[in-house]
Amino acid sequence: MPEFNTFDDLRLVYDDQGEGPPIVLLHGFAADSAINWVRPGITDAIVAAGRRVIALDARGHGRSAKPHDPEAYADDAMVRDVQALLDHLGLDAVDVVGYSMGSLTTLRLLGVEPRVRAAVLGGVGGAADMRPEMRQAVANALEAEQRDSVGNPAARSFRAFADSTGADRLALAAIQRARRASTPVDFRTIRVPVLVVTGDRDELVGSPGDLAARIPGARAKVVSGNHLSAVNDRVFVAAVIAFLAEQDGNTLPA
Repeated sequence: MPEFNTFDDLRLVYDDQGEGPPIVLLHGFAADSAINWVRPGITDAIVAAGRRVIALDARGHGRSAKPHDPEAYADDAMVRDVQALLDHLGLDAVDVVGYSMGSLTTLRLLGVEPRVRAAVLGGVGGAADMRPEMRQAVANALEAEQRDSVGNPAARSFRAFADSTGADRLALAAIQRARRASTPVDFRTIRVPVLVVTGDRDELVGSPGDLAARIPGARAKVVSGNHLSAVNDRVFVAAVIAFLAEQDGNTLPA
């Protein structure tokens, strides 16, 4: 399995398959590349469509390093990890597909990384990020000795998902407690094609149309499923492949 040392010398793992225009996949919270992209058949479908697929296991997840200190995740560390991966691979133009946490990373990446040609934001909507109080509730739930002791239903669902994936709960709690970047994303400055894809029963993130309306030229797509199951809808990966294929003949706006 390929791996590299990122900007702060943590060891991160990624998969690299296929040939053609490169696409970076960024998975969701408490998942990893296998859960988010391989099991639903998304990796294989994109490779079959003639793409090189690079799927990163984010810090705190999967096969990558899992520090328990919130400072290890502060100030857009995951964004800088993607930039370090592009440097490591010597890539000068990529498409990026994120899901949930991976989409939030992608949004911030769009503000600082000119090598991104186009982006798909899966599992996000008008409520683009958790409120601080919800992040703390999720962190508390992840640190709790017993899942049944967690009173907040939404936080308990995050804990249940982390348990089901065998994730490092203390690393995940550190992510939620980490200091966020002080500068918000200015959606008006995004100048690459963006597709927002969300499940029709995803009650966690709000409307994909509300987010797309804030990004110049962005489009929204609704597929079948909730926050966890939308990636299993074949329409999800079909929409990703069609959108990226469309960009192959496009000239990006200045």
